Amino acid sequence: MTYLFNDPAQFAAELADGYAAAHRDKILRIEGGVIRRHKAKPGQVMMVIGGGSGHYPAFGGFVGQGLAHGAALGNVFAAPSAQQICNVARAVDAGGGILFCYANYAGDVLNFEQAQTQLRAQGIDVRSVVVTDDIASASVNERHRRRGIAGTLAVFKAAAVAADAGKPLDEVVRIATAANERVRSLGVAFSGCTLPGAAKPLFEVAPGVMEVGMGIHGEPGLDRIKTPSADGLAEMLVSKLLAEIPETVETVQGARIGVILNGLGAVKYEELFVVYRKIEQLLTAYGLTIVAPVVDELITSFDTAGVSLTLFWLDEELEQSWLAAADTPAFHRGVVSATGSLIDNIATQVDSQTKSSIKPGSKDSQATAKIVLTALEAALRVIETQQDELGRLDAIAGDGDHGIGMHRGLTAAVEAAKAGIAAEAGAGTVLMTAGDAWSDRAGGTSGMLWGVILRNLGRSIGDEVKPDIATIATGISVALQAVIAAGKAQLNDKTLVDVLYPFSFALAKGATQGLSIAEAWTAAAEVAKQSAAATKRLTPKIGRARPHAGKSIGNPDPGAVSMALIIDAVGKIIRKHCV
Repeated sequence: MTYLFNDPAQFAAELADGYAAAHRDKILRIEGGVIRRHKAKPGQVMMVIGGGSGHYPAFGGFVGQGLAHGAALGNVFAAPSAQQICNVARAVDAGGGILFCYANYAGDVLNFEQAQTQLRAQGIDVRSVVVTDDIASASVNERHRRRGIAGTLAVFKAAAVAADAGKPLDEVVRIATAANERVRSLGVAFSGCTLPGAAKPLFEVAPGVMEVGMGIHGEPGLDRIKTPSADGLAEMLVSKLLAEIPETVETVQGARIGVILNGLGAVKYEELFVVYRKIEQLLTAYGLTIVAPVVDELITSFDTAGVSLTLFWLDEELEQSWLAAADTPAFHRGVVSATGSLIDNIATQVDSQTKSSIKPGSKDSQATAKIVLTALEAALRVIETQQDELGRLDAIAGDGDHGIGMHRGLTAAVEAAKAGIAAEAGAGTVLMTAGDAWSDRAGGTSGMLWGVILRNLGRSIGDEVKPDIATIATGISVALQAVIAAGKAQLNDKTLVDVLYPFSFALAKGATQGLSIAEAWTAAAEVAKQSAAATKRLTPKIGRARPHAGKSIGNPDPGAVSMALIIDAVGKIIRKHCV
């Protein structure tokens, strides 16, 4: 478990501050993450990585010469927000374009894609390569759906070496893509991790049992088997990885491979070396040549007792990048000659609206804005009471942080709404600024999607007139379409869409029937409640729960449940203040 922390909600920020303070010679702390201290060459491609906290040395530990130029650092097990990613990208931009490289998790994909869209609109050429090395998380025919685990290091390194060599963005993308196509990983765990402030692990494993194919965010394994000996574990990992040799490997006998044996947090180096001893014997007997193996903790999961094995099938180009020197706080290879002057400080641009940029809304809209704040406060209270239950539902087939993330996002939304009202903002602006704050503070999938919902609702309501039921129904409908476009989830995929869709339909029906705001919302809220409960029968088809679909059946989706809770809480405020 995590023994040393202050406020669990501040854990990620405090660990990033301490990490940056301990490595001032190599990195610089900025809003949203960390960047290299050494200035890049003007016009070169820059690589930005990122992910949730709790995986050190991934992702901030891989920032430095020979590896990433910057890393966006999200909250514990939550993807960084699009704003964080944009801040890091703008801080490192040298004019040659930017490559985003990150592991394939729903929240990371959503937020990096949103950041990419924003930066492209500002004239910065941004591309993405998503790492998909975990063979347990999808079949070979659906490699695009696989998660990224310790093989991320191989892809990061290949891209960084190409970027620092001055190659153009197209070439950097090609090399990173080739690396991803040639890397395969598999992990096992003997216990789950316990998040800061949590009373128990995200999942528990019986003595003598091992989880195979678990995720790095506390997701349980896909299979459970009897724990083998160290040699038996080596044999299982090697055999499963050799059963899927990349198609681009033309000759297996005599092939050269990079090897990563990664500790997930509680399995220590002595044990790793015992396992690696057998791995080396097996791979050599298979006719493979091991090049510069890495036995280390590279992408952890707090105190998870587990390991993962990665095979990186090299060609001449990828071997050069694998062997190239690097000097970061967590990864060292060879000797790197310091190049470029040191950056002492940097100001990052923040896109969220400030008090000075807010235009006052009409009196009617300002009055509505106060109701919006009251509704957000009510939503925060209900999430506070249900936070542990939402975490429990999320841990069944996910990472267990949904309640924490919702609380964090709503807290930020309430504070932003208060600031907007103090600046005499109308209801639309208050909703949009609250959405920005929610998305930025919560990160992850739910943070990003709730930001989309509030921003689109705010744009529909505006700052001039008092909204009627038709306006609100239209705003919810627009928000629904934006959520579907951003998250790619459809009805019956077992997500919050399974509540938002019928709620929107019911609200629109109430508007056409001439119901008041309170009447229409109350009726639609009951539909939302029933729809959330109905998700227990669904199989997840998207997100972190997808690989654990069987475990999810019989339990409602946490995102759907939290949405229904918020809709009900808002309804109580509407009945008190609206007609």
